[in-house]
Amino acid sequence: MGVFVERGYAETHVEEIARRAGVAKATIYLYYENKLELFKAVVRNSLVAGFEDLSKTYFVHNLSAREQLTLALSVFMERVAGSALSGIPKLIIAEAGNFPEIARFYYDEVILRVHALLVRVLAEGAGSGEFRHVDSDYVWRIIVAPMLLSIIWKHSFQVFEPEPLDFRRHLAAQLDLLFDGLATDSNKATRPSGSSSA
Repeated sequence: MGVFVERGYAETHVEEIARRAGVAKATIYLYYENKLELFKAVVRNSLVAGFEDLSKTYFVHNLSAREQLTLALSVFMERVAGSALSGIPKLIIAEAGNFPEIARFYYDEVILRVHALLVRVLAEGAGSGEFRHVDSDYVWRIIVAPMLLSIIWKHSFQVFEPEPLDFRRHLAAQLDLLFDGLATDSNKATRPSGSSSA
C-alpha cells in the first residue's frame, strides 16, 4: 500500500513493491496477474474488509441507527482518514480521470458499500423515529463529503497550517450538524440549546 500512496498509481512499479516486500518480482506475479490486480487486493484487504467488521458489530450489539452512524463515521476517521490508508481515496480522486478502471473498481467495491450502509441506516432511523425522512439517495453523499474533505485537506493544505487537522474535532463538528439536521421536530424540541450530539 505504501508505494501506491507515496507514488500514485501511475508511478508505482511492481519491482518497487517486490523490493519493499523483500521478494522477487516473479513472486508477485505468482499471485497477481498485473499491477491493477495487485492494487485491487490492497484495497480489498485494507478498506473493504472493514465493512464486514462493521456489519458484525451492528448485528452483535443491536445498535440504534444513531449509534450505527456514529460508529461508521468514527471508524472511518480512525482507520482511514487519520491513518496511512487516507492515501487510497486521495489517490483514486487524483487519478480517476487517467485510470477509469481503478475508479470503477473503487466505485463498485467501496462506494457502493458505503451507499448501501448509509441508506440502510437512514431508513432504519426514519422507521424508528430517530431520524426524520430525508432524500437518502442524496443525503448519503452529504454525509460522506466531510470525510473526503478531511482527507483532501490532510494531503493538500495541512502542510500550510500551524497545527495538523484534529480528526476527532472534525468528526464531532460533523456529527453535531448531522444529527441536528436529521432530528425530527420532536427531537429538536427536547434537545437542550447549544448541546452537542457527538
